[in-house]
Amino acid sequence: MNAKINGSPSFAYIALALEPGETIVAESDAMSTMAADLDVVARLNGGFLAALAKKFLGGESLFVNEFTNNSDTARTLTLVQGTPGDIREIHLNNQSLCLQPGAYICSTPGLHLGLQWAGFISWFAREGLFKLVVSGSGTLYYGAYGGLIEREVDGECIVDTSHLVAYEPQLRLRMQLAGGLFSSFFGGEGFVTRVEGKGRYTIQTRSLAGLAGWLNPKLPY
Repeated sequence: MNAKINGSPSFAYIALALEPGETIVAESDAMSTMAADLDVVARLNGGFLAALAKKFLGGESLFVNEFTNNSDTARTLTLVQGTPGDIREIHLNNQSLCLQPGAYICSTPGLHLGLQWAGFISWFAREGLFKLVVSGSGTLYYGAYGGLIEREVDGECIVDTSHLVAYEPQLRLRMQLAGGLFSSFFGGEGFVTRVEGKGRYTIQTRSLAGLAGWLNPKLPY
């Protein structure tokens, strides 16, 4: 499979060329264009109960699409995400990666998309009560609104709420005030997320919550 991310960082999309016999699993409604003779099969995103949980608790679609090239030559496919922003490609080898709800775009068949309890810390940090965990061996594509910045932590660091997109599962998250009580609330920062441990994480430069907060006062009622 030949894949390239174009349009970064503002309007990224994935341009794929599937070789004969290859399959890619994608989030529902991610396809922008495809070769006419690619085969598409929709299936539940896991078992029935698991698919319902991913939809209502993890922000994912009830169904995923499998695109398979059953022809004898390479066929093209373009996949996009629902919001303007950047996309990242990561290769997992019997590893796991935690994603914020809605970040998953597509993956090769060797990866499994699961749902785990993230805790009330994640909910207060506006990341949701549950987190998506992608595990196995294969290639994963994820994205978010705004640009994506990959960083490493060895100890601890602070991430603003609703900006954490992906992180390795050994990292621990803890919610706290940005500063003192007065500074945290009157300075506009409020709660932040303390990331603890050693590993890699990805943040988004913009957040939908921030966009909504900026737009709401300007909308006529």
